[in-house]
Amino acid sequence: MSTRPSNHLEQQQPFTNRRDAGAELARRLERFAGRTDLVVLALPRGGVPVAYEVARALAAPLDVFLVRKLGLPGHRELAMGAIASGGVRVLNNDVVRWYRIPDAIIDEAAREEQAELERRERVYREGRQAAELSGRVVLLIDDGLATGSTMKAAVQAVRARAPSRIVVAVPVGAPDTCEEFRTIADEVVCARVPERFSAVGQWYRDFSQTTDQEVRELLHDRETVGRSH
Repeated sequence: MSTRPSNHLEQQQPFTNRRDAGAELARRLERFAGRTDLVVLALPRGGVPVAYEVARALAAPLDVFLVRKLGLPGHRELAMGAIASGGVRVLNNDVVRWYRIPDAIIDEAAREEQAELERRERVYREGRQAAELSGRVVLLIDDGLATGSTMKAAVQAVRARAPSRIVVAVPVGAPDTCEEFRTIADEVVCARVPERFSAVGQWYRDFSQTTDQEVRELLHDRETVGRSH
């Protein structure tokens, strides 16, 4: 008897919250369990609860990778690009051309976001060193992929640190964006790829903002577990 109908029904249902989404994503990544060269990187803040569940299921170390969207002035939700740790900047050339955004506006947004990126780096790490990525398999995780601009910046920045493999993994993503990442990352895992996709938040019953405190607690919990093994 085919299980396709129930699976199709599941694909149309929103996740309860990010932790629930992370548990489902972890099941799609079971083949990585037990690897000693694996590291899970979360894009804060929303990607952290998702990645926490993946790291816990795979018994892997968890760290954050800081990326900030460059929002269009007056329309902050529209990404004209993104910056990432290590000085990486990725622009959404279609948005830049369409809205005729001058370099000065992009530079100003990048300066503002760089300050916030550095603040979060201090708050989340609390003095801890960033995970070593050279020669390792990196699972880059967020709570979803819409345009993918922040994830593109993350992939580019991580690639500069010479990992052996980059796997972009999300609970839900826009079909075109998930397909595009097949040419950007070494592997892409989009647990759900709904045809009618308009925003990541529509696929979560609870999409409330993840707090800095929650990020710190989840990172500390995984670090404590790691030290005890």
